[in-house]
Order: sequence, then C-alpha cells, then structure tokens
Amino acid sequence: MKKNDTITCEILVTSDLHGHIQPVDYRTREVRNQGVAQIATLIHKERLHTPELLLIDNGDLIQGTPLAYYSATQGKENYHPAIAVLNELRYDAAVFGNHEFNFGMDVLGKAVQDSNFPWLSAGITHSETGEPAFGKPYIVKWIDQKIKVVILGVTTHYIPHWENALHLEGLEFHDALESVKKWCADIRTNEQPDLLVVSYHGGFERDLQTGEPTERLTGENQGYAMCMEIEGLDVLITGHQHRSITSEINGVTVIQPGFNGESLGKITVTFTEVNGKWTLRDKQAELLSVDSTIPVDERIIELTRTVEAETQVWLDYTVGQVQGDLSIANAAECRLSDHPFIEFMNKVQMEAAGVDISAAPLLRNECRGFDKTITRRDILANFIYPNTLTVLRLKGSDIRQALEQTANYFQLDANGQLEINPTYIEPKPQHYNYDMWEGIEYVLDIARPVGERVTLLNYHGKPLDNDGDYDVVMNNYRAVGGGDYEMYLGKPVVKEILTDISEIVTHYIEQKGHIEATCDGNWRVIVGTGE
Repeated sequence: MKKNDTITCEILVTSDLHGHIQPVDYRTREVRNQGVAQIATLIHKERLHTPELLLIDNGDLIQGTPLAYYSATQGKENYHPAIAVLNELRYDAAVFGNHEFNFGMDVLGKAVQDSNFPWLSAGITHSETGEPAFGKPYIVKWIDQKIKVVILGVTTHYIPHWENALHLEGLEFHDALESVKKWCADIRTNEQPDLLVVSYHGGFERDLQTGEPTERLTGENQGYAMCMEIEGLDVLITGHQHRSITSEINGVTVIQPGFNGESLGKITVTFTEVNGKWTLRDKQAELLSVDSTIPVDERIIELTRTVEAETQVWLDYTVGQVQGDLSIANAAECRLSDHPFIEFMNKVQMEAAGVDISAAPLLRNECRGFDKTITRRDILANFIYPNTLTVLRLKGSDIRQALEQTANYFQLDANGQLEINPTYIEPKPQHYNYDMWEGIEYVLDIARPVGERVTLLNYHGKPLDNDGDYDVVMNNYRAVGGGDYEMYLGKPVVKEILTDISEIVTHYIEQKGHIEATCDGNWRVIVGTGE
C-alpha cells in the first residue's frame, strides 16, 4: 500500500492450525475462541485497509481435529475442509508441516492438487531426480508494482525420524538450514528482492535473547541459526513449537503465531523512496489474538457446515461400554503410578502386536480417559495423533535406559518435592515423551541421580536380564527414537502394525463390547526409600 513516499508491505501468517476451523472443542462441543472461522474475520479486517497484503500458512494444516481426521479418512474423496477455507480466503502460499504427511501421499497429494495456492518447501526433493518435490520452493510477489517480495518455504527435515516410512516414499528431506542458505543465495542473485522472507515449519533451538540452547541440537529446530547465518534474510516466519513469538534476532524480524488458530501473525514492512530507490525503513511483528469479541466469518461456517455435521454424527457413535472406572481425574497423578486407563492402552497395544511388553504415553494433560459409555469422540480425544505401532527387539539394557530417559520427566524442587522437568513444558509441552509400561515391574526413584533412578526392574517376577532379548510394542514415533529415546535407534523391527492407533482401539472395544478396568500396579514413581 502506497502513501506519499512510503510503501507498506503487510504479511499475514497462520501456523499449526491443525484442522481447527469452527470454534468448537470436539471433546465437549463447547465454544472455543480459536480456528479459521474467527481468524478469517481478522483477515478481512486487514484487507479493508491493505488490499495487497500477502497471506501465508506455515504448516500443520490438515491434521489435528476429529474434523480433519474424518475428512482424511471417511470423506477423503471430497475437498479437505482446511483446503476449502484457505482457497476461500485467497491464501498466497502454504508450507508443508510435519503433520501434513500423517495420512500418506494420497491424502496429501489430493490436498495439494485441490489448493488454489502453491505449496512450498525448499528442502524436500524427489529421491530419484533431486528436483523439488512440489514445484518451485518460493513465490515472488509485487507490492504496488514496485516492491519485490520473495517468500521461500522450508520444512523441518526431522520428519523421517517420526513419520511412517511408507508415507514418505520417493521423497528426500534435506537439512533445512543448508537448504535455506542455498536457496537464499540463489534468490539474492537471480531475483534481487527488496524483501526476503523465509517461512519455516520449524522453531527455535536456542533462547532468543542469550543464544543458549533450549533443547538438544538435533536439527529439528534451526530458527536461531537461520537468523544468525543466512545473509540477506529480512523476516523469518516460524511454527512447529506452538509458541507465540514476536521478536528480532540479528536484525531478522521473527514471528510464531501460536497454534489452533488462537492468533494471526502480522508483519508490517515499510519502504521509503530515497533518490528514486525504494529502501527498507522499518519492520514490525505483532500477534492479533482471537477472543470472544471476534465474530466468526459466516462464509467459512457455511463452507464447512455439512462436513462438520457429518463429523459430529460420526463422533457420537457408541463403540462400547466400560465396567469399572477408566476416567482420568488428574493427568499428573496418572504419571506417578499405574492407572487403569494407561493399563488399558498398553493392553490394546500388546494384543494388537502379540507381545507381552508395551510402552505408551498419555499424549496430553487434557486426556480424560473414558466414561461408562465410549464413543468415537472419546477415543479421538485421547488418541489425538494418527500413530501406528511398532514392535522392537530390545536388550534388557535398552529397556533400562528407556526407563531412565522416562524418569528425566521428573525432578525435585528446592524443597525436595517432585515436579515436572521444565524442559518437558517449555518452550513446548512434551508430556507425550513420558512413557508408562506394562509387562514389566519397575520403580523410579527421583531422589537418586539422573541415570540411576531405576531401582527395581523385573520381568515375570525376576530381575530383567540386561543381555536378554525382549519384544516391546510402542508407537512409531517412539520406535524411531522420538523424544530423545536414542537407545531405540537401529534396533531390529520385529513387526509394524500400519493401522492408526485410534482405529486399533476402536476395533478392540467393538470386539469386546464391554471392557473391564483393571490395574495391576506394576510400576510407581517414588522420592526416596521412605515413600
């Protein structure tokens, strides 16, 4: 937008929408102030005074809600509702997130084909040709026919560490930092933009002020390094970590607009004409929050009304009944000793895999287990990720190391009281990296030094043999070392069950009709021998 001798470029950003369109909590049907329907109202308001604004989605779009799951499985022949609403809102581009690959290339390919906007990712290539897998990795846009803006998209290359390999066939994931370095150099030479923007589905590996590492430097997140090492970068859009960030690092304006459509990122860049040349004068980043004062866009509601209604009917289908109590009153207490719902999860995994040892996490603190009647809604509320199952052949020593890694979830405060290790809370909650086991008996004593907290470890009443072989079932994310479980890397894969865990649970309950709540108390967490 031009005003006298200045031109303003405005970029609006969403990230990690995770299929949230209508402002609804699918567990309770309560209204939640989040989602694209309210974000759309903010977009329209911005367009009133800046018609030429650019609109980017930064990934993790098509997975995350029961609506998204239903659309990717039951209604996959139709337009995915997330794609339909981004088309309606005239998005300029989208970047692939790691969760875009959760349903395989058929679902993702259709989503890309149905989009009226390009999908960008500089680091994903065809395995055979080495060419970009999804077309050109960047777009060029002109503001007022004078300001040339280039937006380069890139995705965390850590995806193969988590994702089902069948979903990634024919693709190669290159280091995101190195890919951005290469493409930005090419762009500066060949495009000579006035504004260079990188939209990165990844986050920050270091503290934004001090530069100190905030996580293990695995390469999953490289946002800080991008700001420090890439020449000519003006703006870095980030995501993946679900944080709310507006800041500046080494002269680069950075933004991360939360998750689930809780806010809209806004970047405003002002150019001034000096001696006939347009020069970047100022950059600002802000987050436009969604709250109860922001009405929904009725066009978005109407676009998704049918599939939303179908999803709600599908969710209310009764799968089975519970004898006993499988509800979770407190997620924190659930992680201190064996709980009927955790035992249920592990029993389902063991039966599906045909093994007698299982490890499973409670995926988030909002999980509430099951009431007396179990619906699909209840299952998807507790099993929120489309994980599959893997059976690894482990040594007893591997199991011990895995339990020590699990024990890192806890620490003691200044008064010697148990608390959650802050690294599992900030910068992003990672409660899903605390596993609970069935088929072995164990005790974790958090008063003991890190790495020496397993004080009891038995199998069938006898001490586990460190050199013995044991087949263990776990989700596919964990089996490839997700959550810093490096002891699993390279271990023999005995079996893969390539069915979504929510479908496995549904089938298990439907077969039995009634499931009984049991708890054998095979594990607990203590603080010192006196407890």
